[in-house]
Amino acid sequence: MSQENHVYQSISHAIKDHGVTTIFGLMGDANLFMVDSFVRDYQGRFIPAAHEGSTILMAAAYAHVSGKVGVATITHGPALTNCATALTEAARGHVPLVILAGDTPVDNPRHLQSIDQRGFVKVTGAGFEQLRTPATACEDVARAFYRAQVERRPIVLNMPADFMWEKADYDSQVLDVFTSPGGVVEGDILDDAIGMIAAAKRPLILAGGGAVGARDQLVQLADRLEAPLATTLRAKGLFNDHPYNIDIFGTLSTPAAYELIAQSDCIICFGTALHDFTTDRGKLMKDKRVVQIDVDPASIGGGLHPDIAIVADAGLAADTIVYWMNEADIPASGFTRELDVDTLTAHPAGLTTANDGFVNFVYALERMEEALPKDRVLVTDGGRFMTEVWCRLSVPNPQSFVSTVNFGAIGLGLQEAIGAGLGAPGRPVVLFSGDGGFMMGGINEFNTAVRLGLDLIVIIANDSAYGAEHIQFVDRKMDPSLTEFHWPSFVDVAKSLGGDGFEVRSKEQLEEALAALQNRKGPYLIELRLDPLDVPRMRI
Repeated sequence: MSQENHVYQSISHAIKDHGVTTIFGLMGDANLFMVDSFVRDYQGRFIPAAHEGSTILMAAAYAHVSGKVGVATITHGPALTNCATALTEAARGHVPLVILAGDTPVDNPRHLQSIDQRGFVKVTGAGFEQLRTPATACEDVARAFYRAQVERRPIVLNMPADFMWEKADYDSQVLDVFTSPGGVVEGDILDDAIGMIAAAKRPLILAGGGAVGARDQLVQLADRLEAPLATTLRAKGLFNDHPYNIDIFGTLSTPAAYELIAQSDCIICFGTALHDFTTDRGKLMKDKRVVQIDVDPASIGGGLHPDIAIVADAGLAADTIVYWMNEADIPASGFTRELDVDTLTAHPAGLTTANDGFVNFVYALERMEEALPKDRVLVTDGGRFMTEVWCRLSVPNPQSFVSTVNFGAIGLGLQEAIGAGLGAPGRPVVLFSGDGGFMMGGINEFNTAVRLGLDLIVIIANDSAYGAEHIQFVDRKMDPSLTEFHWPSFVDVAKSLGGDGFEVRSKEQLEEALAALQNRKGPYLIELRLDPLDVPRMRI
């Protein structure tokens, strides 16, 4: 039954009808009344950020951790352009988001903040949905939510400011989203794939982000084949506790695992686009058969062309392969009988010492792996520190791991840590950031985490430099001083913003900082002081 509302009320009502309880945002002329209605009329929760781009990142991590569609709202013009990097990061990460973006009044084309918002959104890789008229508001909101889920990317709903106080009938609309997994291909392609897998002497199963929901089926296939299991970075933690899990595949593998991958003769890939870092720019796939299975045809053959491609759901495909192997009495490969998994998953220990005034980064990470809460959600910002964190810090499952690497940007981590904390209430969030990334973006939102009372542990890998650039000058025996900075004390910054912290310059201070974590109340920052000449290189 329809009822007449103002458009801003209809939009907030429609959002609530889609099961949304939390919106991240920054208010302005075009969205403030909608936000007010969502909070007051429908008891929704509004999380105000300090910067518009932060709202997208918070919503993206919230979506990843919670499994829900993330929702953010901003106003028009510069508010939208402030979101360029965040939108690109979320689009390349295939995160389902709805961004309720205001637009300048239709009747004022010379408005100071007017830009071509459709054109701007398009270049980020996000989708665009126009709120066409006041009468179509509910339908347009429903369409945005539908597209976000089906297209697996951010959809910007463009809302002209002058529509908000117009009146129109409210009609509840929630469009059905087809969520059934794609079927398994039959015929010659399937027969060829099974034949190739059956003939393998050293098969290996690789799972990516698109296969996270198929863990049980992939484990069953691996056990049937007696094949080891590996994941891409996006699926980190998927096969925890399996006896033949060799962890991350590619440039982040241990030396022993890298050698094992090189010796395998067939890689069966589920839900991964086979990024250059996964394949080590094709080196790891050389002289072996590659079977690529993905429900999205666009993900197949982009980075590396497989020998056989199957467009299908990962779980259904794995079940089908097991079924036909059993029907044909195909023997297991026996590959896993040769493996020493403890050796395959051990990263080089490295040094434990550092120059005076600094702590050794690898040593600190290994201590933190032992001491940090085990039920953590792990978030990493960008920087040269990140690959060692990925390799040495464990996570409970892929949903508990957020890495801001889809666009190669730094300064996005703390914003996503806030979204992750709200997406996983009651669990601690551990963020690793570099000094440059924290100054670029994290410092903007640390107080937001304080205001929200989040259980957030921020670890700053502070080498007082832009590390990726520093190493290039050093490698060429050039003066790296242009890349070096004398930052303020990050612990003092954290305290001034309402949190707490501890500076670490030695093993002894590291132990004090870890012990102090037990009594933390709200966001807590540990500043690791690192020698810029002693930070491990990125493993990519």
